[in-house]
Amino acid sequence: MEKAIIGGTGVYDIGEDSYVKSVSTEYGDVEVDIVKINGEEIAFLPRHGKGHSVPPHLINYRANMKSLEKLGVKYIYATVAVGSMNENYAPGDIVVINDFLDFTKSRPITFYEGGEEGVIHSDMSDPYCKNLREVFYKTAQKKGVGIKGEGVYVCTEGPRFETAAEIKMYKALGGDVVGMTNVPEVVLAKELKICYSAIGIISNWCTGIEPDGITVHDIAGAMEGKKELVTKLFIDALQEGLNQENCTCNNSLIRL
Repeated sequence: MEKAIIGGTGVYDIGEDSYVKSVSTEYGDVEVDIVKINGEEIAFLPRHGKGHSVPPHLINYRANMKSLEKLGVKYIYATVAVGSMNENYAPGDIVVINDFLDFTKSRPITFYEGGEEGVIHSDMSDPYCKNLREVFYKTAQKKGVGIKGEGVYVCTEGPRFETAAEIKMYKALGGDVVGMTNVPEVVLAKELKICYSAIGIISNWCTGIEPDGITVHDIAGAMEGKKELVTKLFIDALQEGLNQENCTCNNSLIRL
């Protein structure tokens, strides 16, 4: 099973068959939905657990990513709900994440912590797989789905939203969108030599960008139907001939 979708929803009814698989890892057990589509099994991982019950700062990212590696996954598409600090990206827009700024504080961020393995670094020159990004763009174009552009993702600790002063700083540093979940997920994928691409769905304006502020109603309205649309694009993209020879994701570790 080489393909997975994180955060996907609304597609289980189009599969030929589905079941839940419990995967044990050294970081904890993870339940993964396995859906057969066009004769191929694809893993669907709910990032926040069943029923969206785990807040972003308490997600067991290492267990999640390790479970996918144990299933044999080599390619991952992920959805991320994000606030926009870029006036060109409005609620409801779809953007391709191409880089990140990490402002998380307390979550484990690596599988490599020294000891017998020594010191191991991961190359972040292309954190989001260029091959998967290109395939997603082509798939969206074929399906007539508009992609607003690319964006730098600012990851904060959560679960609170950001202050207006913080957003002003992030924007000055080059951020386009902000969320609470993509780091360390993208870093751990790179450490496991898995191709990973994240697609952002703009759920709201960031604090201080839109005068009416952030409400649950705004977020729910902007996200309505978009996660399902993006997930279906993921399924189509994963049907393409993916090859890790077209990127550097499986050659990103530096050992000292």
